[in-house]
Amino acid sequence: MNTSKRHLLATAAGLALACVFGSAHAQSALQAIEKNKLIRIAIPTDFPPYGFVGVDLKPQGLDVDMAALIAQKMGVRLELVPVTSANRIPYLQSRKADLVISTLGKNPEREKVIDFTAAYSPFFQAVFGPTSITVKSPADLAGKSIAVTRGAIEDQELTKVAPAGTDIRRFEDNNATVSAYVSGQTQLVATGVSVAENMMQRNPGLRTEYKLLLKDSPNYIGVAKGEDALRAKVNAIIAEAKAAGELDQLAQKWLKRPAGNLPE
Repeated sequence: MNTSKRHLLATAAGLALACVFGSAHAQSALQAIEKNKLIRIAIPTDFPPYGFVGVDLKPQGLDVDMAALIAQKMGVRLELVPVTSANRIPYLQSRKADLVISTLGKNPEREKVIDFTAAYSPFFQAVFGPTSITVKSPADLAGKSIAVTRGAIEDQELTKVAPAGTDIRRFEDNNATVSAYVSGQTQLVATGVSVAENMMQRNPGLRTEYKLLLKDSPNYIGVAKGEDALRAKVNAIIAEAKAAGELDQLAQKWLKRPAGNLPE
């Protein structure tokens, strides 16, 4: 056999092996999880109530509980992988994590580089206030003072629904907004759930609670491109947990409201 033919055969064999290994790799995540009885899930540790470090120095929060639920449903051990907003998607792409459960919103830019499961929890902006004040609809905001951060999403949404007579007091950043409410300058505060949860943890004496939804932006679980089998498995778990009321229970525990009708 001449050199040219040997080269062509070697090249063809190499391409065939690459296709075989490439195909195996495309479906390797779920197989590896089931084989090793271990799933690595990226979670936040600096974003309460979704993920933060408790007084026992262990991660806790809604995203951490969701990670534990998935591992339990799959019958495998759970390895939590702490991430930040900046590195959570790179960790998934570089296979340092099998899933990302870290307050991940879905948008066209992210969909180009990773895949998403169905939504598992709400992320929202809302009006919060003390238990002594009743707010069940936008009409109940009339005559009440509300602190909000100027130009933020909650400012825009509040402006849309607030009736005449609502005293909207705008501040330049979240710290000033929260401070105004905590110090009693306003009766209510409009902000994101993570800011509100941190405020409520620090000021339990105010007896602050969720009052009125302004905007919902649900969270999704991130899956690496090509891992369709794993995505289908997680979607089945989410659907089961949703039907059983488990997603509502998690949201009620950490967000003080049910998960509601999350998109698939």
